[in-house]
Amino acid sequence: MGPASEMRAAVASPSLNGAHPTAAALRVLGVLEGAGLEAWIVGGWVRDALLGAPNHDIDVCCSGLWQESARALRASGIDVVESGTKFGGITAVVDGERIEVTTYRLDGFYTDGRHPESVERAASVEEDLARRDFTVNAMAWHPARGLLDCFDGAGDLERREIRAVGEPRRRFEEDALRMLRAVRFACRLDFTIEPATAAALASCAPLLDAVARERVGWELEGILATGRAGDALVRYPKIMCAAIPELASCRGFDQHSRYHVYDVYEHAARVLSVAGEEALGRSAVAAPSLSLMWAALLHDIEKPSCFTLDERGNGHFYGHPELSAKTARVVMERLSCPKELVRDACLLIRYHDRPLEAERASLLRMMSRLAGTGVDTIRLMNELFDLKRADTFGKAPSCFYYVEEIERMREMVRELVATGEAYSLSTLDLDGRDLIEAGVKPGRQVGNLLQRALDAAIDGVVPNDRSALLAYLNL
Repeated sequence: MGPASEMRAAVASPSLNGAHPTAAALRVLGVLEGAGLEAWIVGGWVRDALLGAPNHDIDVCCSGLWQESARALRASGIDVVESGTKFGGITAVVDGERIEVTTYRLDGFYTDGRHPESVERAASVEEDLARRDFTVNAMAWHPARGLLDCFDGAGDLERREIRAVGEPRRRFEEDALRMLRAVRFACRLDFTIEPATAAALASCAPLLDAVARERVGWELEGILATGRAGDALVRYPKIMCAAIPELASCRGFDQHSRYHVYDVYEHAARVLSVAGEEALGRSAVAAPSLSLMWAALLHDIEKPSCFTLDERGNGHFYGHPELSAKTARVVMERLSCPKELVRDACLLIRYHDRPLEAERASLLRMMSRLAGTGVDTIRLMNELFDLKRADTFGKAPSCFYYVEEIERMREMVRELVATGEAYSLSTLDLDGRDLIEAGVKPGRQVGNLLQRALDAAIDGVVPNDRSALLAYLNL
């Protein structure tokens, strides 16, 4: 379907590419049009229906002012939430389903690089679509009138491209966050960004500084959740470094190591790609673990600051895991990541390069390091293996042999957990009450004795059995 000022599908249909809107959405459309207004389903539902992957979030745009839409909906017994009236939006609630209804609008100047200073009512749906971000999001559909595609969004879906509506630089100057949205859509759909849009993405990257950090963090999380963030680092480095300035020093940083064939930045991209591909391969539904994705992105971020060169010309990065974990915490907290996510990602980063052997005590000691209040130690241990595996594939081929050892260790951990081996005080078959019942006075000694018993169980000196542990402590 080619571009035109008014391009509609030749044949109207109650479904779009086999996708049917919900009964709630059809009721909202019917009520609005019964009141003499014009209404269309717009945005993500239309895009995903054309892709054969319909979603359940449906947005409607309407010719009426929000007050007119609200009056018509309430008159028909539909609950209305005045959710975004400043921008002409309300929410219709039908049988628990929420349908966003927004007036056709034209945006005024974007003085803050994020929100329009004013919003005006547009004369037509075509004008409303013209102010949207990308062509694949600037289509409208109606069960009687068919598809309205003014900017060849359907063609871009076929070409697997993300392209800005109109002049790309203007779109990004209006709202700088659209740059990260472009990357997120490209990663989510496994598309490329159209060349002119990609060029504007690079030239406008500094505009991202004006955007609230929590919004940047939200978009980065969306990019990481696709499992294709490695592609984003390689294809769109300027915008990714604008989002996380600490990444910039990694670009082109030669590691001077026979164990590495990529610079620090390329290595991070490769690790992200491997971790993401393997996560997507395991599940086509569940998103990759965000703690693993953040750790893959930031695990070597302080390598440049830790770099030393020995007399033979070999590069070393002593202390980089610990320092990278500290910097990762700063980055993630600045981006308003949840504290549990920050904790887990930083644990993975801190221990990603710690030597680990396919030996019982070595594995239990690592699990002990990862254990803590609220931590899912078994999940995190598996993610540590995932990170080590991806890290290995991000090095020189001569290192790939280690992957077999990693998988052997993973299987050993499964066996250790299945047989009830202790790796933390919570998994020890002994607690403070047992010690007090055995005659130990409450206080610091209880904790010291429990730690001594745990160390002995981890080292294989005594089995994880209450009676054996008490006997070991001479109680």
